[in-house]
Amino acid sequence: MNTDEAKAVIEAALLSAPQPLSINDLRRLFDDSLAPDAIRALVNDIGFVWQTRSLRLVELASGWRFQTAPEFARFLDRLTGEKPPKYSRAVMETLAIIAYRQPVTRGDIEEIRGVMVSPQIIRTLEERGWIEVIGHKDSAGRPSLFGTTRRFLDDMGLGALSQLPPLEGAGSPTELPLQQAIEFEPPAEAAAAREAEAAEPEVAALSADASAPDAPGFVASEPVVSEEVPLPEADASCNPETDSSNPPGEPPQAVSDLRDPAAVSPEPRELP
Repeated sequence: MNTDEAKAVIEAALLSAPQPLSINDLRRLFDDSLAPDAIRALVNDIGFVWQTRSLRLVELASGWRFQTAPEFARFLDRLTGEKPPKYSRAVMETLAIIAYRQPVTRGDIEEIRGVMVSPQIIRTLEERGWIEVIGHKDSAGRPSLFGTTRRFLDDMGLGALSQLPPLEGAGSPTELPLQQAIEFEPPAEAAAAREAEAAEPEVAALSADASAPDAPGFVASEPVVSEEVPLPEADASCNPETDSSNPPGEPPQAVSDLRDPAAVSPEPRELP
């Protein structure tokens, strides 16, 4: 069997296999007559040929398999009509902690998340085949230690845990940073007070700018000088202490006299 024939056999096996095939699986195709290095070299050649096609040969934790290129996924979803399962945020957070900090106990997960871990969350991940118990911690109660499985890597398209995306601020891709304090949003009243305090300097600055001589719309008012205006000379006819109704040539009658009842009321006369 030449090299091209061996490639055709491996290619047919990979295209028809329902699960990834390892080197040992591919060696059984040739009764273990080919060395592992030769199998790997043939697989690499096949993967190079398929790089420009709609299928890609990828290496996972369990071996190699063909899978569709990511750019065609939205078209293929229209045929199946199946939607991928959706998991809650608590399930995904628990899975991430196990993946980056494994092996971990349930108490470790609760310490990092800051909340109790429901047994249903652990059961969901175990039924999915993503985590499993890989041992027990040597402490009181001997709690179970959880870790990820090969199926987790296969479903995530990873060949090893080292291919996990790095975490921001972490020392290495497999270290999860410690939980930080959570800052909750302030109430509406506190937020309004902060906005008012933040706006006060701006209002003060606007007032200062508006009062500046070179500010837009500023009009400088001329100082008002109070001048003393001489009063006209008093006229005898305007004297409030005299009565201007007296006949000419007679001395003016004082207002005080007019207020006298005797001066105002005439003397009574006898009727005939």
